[in-house]
Amino acid sequence: MNQFQQARNQVLNQIKNACDCARRDPATVRLLAVSKTHPSQSLREMYQLGQQCFGENYLQEALDKIEELKDLDIEWHFIGHVQRNKTKQLAEKFDWVHGVDRLIIAERLSSQRLDTQPPLNLCIQVNIDAQDSKDGCQPDEVSELVAQISQLPHIRLRGIMVIPAPDHSQAFIDAKELFEQVKPQHAQPQDWDTLSMGMSGDLDAAIAAGATIVRIGTALFGARDYSK
Repeated sequence: MNQFQQARNQVLNQIKNACDCARRDPATVRLLAVSKTHPSQSLREMYQLGQQCFGENYLQEALDKIEELKDLDIEWHFIGHVQRNKTKQLAEKFDWVHGVDRLIIAERLSSQRLDTQPPLNLCIQVNIDAQDSKDGCQPDEVSELVAQISQLPHIRLRGIMVIPAPDHSQAFIDAKELFEQVKPQHAQPQDWDTLSMGMSGDLDAAIAAGATIVRIGTALFGARDYSK
């Protein structure tokens, strides 16, 4: 058993145990492998172990990997801050975008998604606990954004993404409550099914609160080398 297989098995077991404690079906939680700063070969090895969903934060790095790994059936998620001048590449190259916090960004992604592609899956990033250092809209802005974004063509608005402050598990509960509160504003409420929250250090609390996608990097790939 190589290091990636062992690491992935440990994470999957942690997800299963957290689901068992929360009395949830483990199949309702998807593992998103956050692969930023790690080489394409590491993603290839992880894919060969059965991991299909990968999340990237840096656009150019992600585009390079998408090209290098185009022979693999990877589901690509962009989880970084979305800049207006980068939306065309996001719309054309990714399956999911987790960091939408303004209507103009969603509008650009919608207009730039190719007609030949399936709808682009979006999550609204919410600054759930009012951190000065975090991107995301305010909780009281989400209802209107859901109503507006869910009507755009070429888009499937799927849910909410949050990055709470460390050791603030209440934020996951608040995100779940907000998720349920704004669902009636969605033009296609059957699409509103995703809570993207929880990382290596707070996985259990996120799953207990209702996470459906957990974003795991270090526990899968090891420490990141930002010098590259």
